[in-house]
Amino acid sequence: MEKKATRVAYGEYIAKLGETNDKLVVLDADLAGATMTQYFKKAHPDRFFDCGIAEANMVDLAAGMSTTGLVPFCSTFAVFASRCLDQIRNTVCYPKMNVKFAFTHAGITLGEDGGSHQALEDIAIMRALPNMTVFVPCDAKETERCIDAALEINGPVYIRLARLPSPIFEMDMPFIPGKVNVLREGKDEVLLCSGVMVSECMAAAELLAAQGKDVCVVNCHTIKPFDEEGVRELAKTHRHIYTVEEHNVIGGLGDATAAALVNMDGVKLTKLGMQDVFGESGKPADLLRKYKLDAQGIADTVLGK
Repeated sequence: MEKKATRVAYGEYIAKLGETNDKLVVLDADLAGATMTQYFKKAHPDRFFDCGIAEANMVDLAAGMSTTGLVPFCSTFAVFASRCLDQIRNTVCYPKMNVKFAFTHAGITLGEDGGSHQALEDIAIMRALPNMTVFVPCDAKETERCIDAALEINGPVYIRLARLPSPIFEMDMPFIPGKVNVLREGKDEVLLCSGVMVSECMAAAELLAAQGKDVCVVNCHTIKPFDEEGVRELAKTHRHIYTVEEHNVIGGLGDATAAALVNMDGVKLTKLGMQDVFGESGKPADLLRKYKLDAQGIADTVLGK
């Protein structure tokens, strides 16, 4: 199966869109070679703005640009979302400016840069902001759909992107913002997942099938607005739901799911993710294994190991 990092898909697609959308501008914080906005920079240098290591200035500049009818995409590492939170909150979200944030290198699959750079709280930050939409695409194709959806939304959007190349799904995956997408039907437990965890959960489902477990795998590409109705419907026929995320279990997919299920009786929720700890330096595969977020670890948790 072909693999491509969602950050690469973002860089390539935004450059392509720039050919037909002259309102599109891209801002970066001295990381174009990593966030992959270098593709836009090369193709459309007059609409690319390197703001240096000054994320707060970048956000304010983007907000101002949006008042002229331009559609700015801001990019940096996801861990730096907190560095410009004041500006995202008060300059973009409060007046509902049409600014998009495509932050990369999220989660522990960033790898060797370690706990200081592995963003585990960015979804919690962004989903707490009024007027903000939050997307977490699972592969390259879904990244493009998230960008298209972001352009249709008149207001702030956060797209969470990964460094690690992940499988590009060959199956037809309909994309409706704000709606969960069932990738695999199953009568037993449900695995609700997002981002690079989707491929791990699909692999875990195969491991579980060999053990007699028929699990349902659901892609939650939109964390806000969250599909509470869709999750409650799943809970009516599946009594144990697992959320699987490359993020702190506080404030992300797990808590969004918990809020949806709070008034339902008889439903058990288990939140898999980073258990309120920082990450550490290591190979992405080793880190996923250590924190039981790889396919085997997810399967073992469902089996009670």
